[in-house]
Amino acid sequence: MAIVEERKSMNTMNVIQNLILENRGKLSISGVNDVLSFDDQVVIVETELGLLTIKGQNLKINKLSIDTSEVIVEGEVSSLAYSEANQGKSSGSLLGKIFK
Repeated sequence: MAIVEERKSMNTMNVIQNLILENRGKLSISGVNDVLSFDDQVVIVETELGLLTIKGQNLKINKLSIDTSEVIVEGEVSSLAYSEANQGKSSGSLLGKIFK
């Protein structure tokens, strides 16, 4: 058991995640695995440390490079929030909740 726990902590320590927000108008993110959804008000990216939700106005993705794990979002950024990657999946579908 101690070896498994040690490996988990070593994997967490090797994760590099950088968020650079310049004047609330340009957000550079490293350690990105995928962009799950985006529009002009919400961008959701899957990162090494969980799901990152960016909210604001006039948001657009100016750079997307899965090879280098980088994303640049520009617009008026109002909030950044992390959540667990499996949080939405465990809650089930809307129909599943209705017919419980």
